[in-house]
Amino acid sequence: MAASVQNKIVNKIKSMKRGCIVFPSTFEDIGNVEIVKKSLLRLENKKFLIRLAHGIYLYPKQDKLLGDLHPSIEEIANAIAERDKARIIPTGITALNKLGLSTQIPMNIVFLTDGAPRSIVVGKRIIKFKKTTPKNLATKGEITSLIIQALKEIGKDNVTNEQLEKIKIHLGREKKEIIEHDAKLTSAWISKLLKGN
Repeated sequence: MAASVQNKIVNKIKSMKRGCIVFPSTFEDIGNVEIVKKSLLRLENKKFLIRLAHGIYLYPKQDKLLGDLHPSIEEIANAIAERDKARIIPTGITALNKLGLSTQIPMNIVFLTDGAPRSIVVGKRIIKFKKTTPKNLATKGEITSLIIQALKEIGKDNVTNEQLEKIKIHLGREKKEIIEHDAKLTSAWISKLLKGN
């Protein structure tokens, strides 16, 4: 029984692309959760899968020189959000880093979510999901939502001209109607900056 479940899991994983992230729930159509979990542990022992964190596995992409390629912390967070059918947006230093406004790489990466709040340890880093209001997740633009979170982190009186120039360049890649929509969802000073007033 367990062997046939494991074979089905292997076949399902092989039908996916290398680099995909899987969870026990990915295979809920194959067998009961305990048998699935044991099968995934066996596949990790056989080096077919890599365990990224508790209950999170990777079917790794492979490189001749670098060996197994690991996903970014953000890719792992996005896979968790997709599994949980939750929305997430990066905050603080992560948003600053993505926009090129800071070179600091956060050890703990924090996302606002409408899913369950939790912390997940991945190697030496921690992904934190913080529950937030629907309003914070109502932004339509990926760029504008990052800019809003980055500006909140910097603070109203600390924004430099250099940062404003970079933000302007990013906003140039966002549709005007999206900027208009998202500007209504944030504080007055950030809204003003988004609209370029």
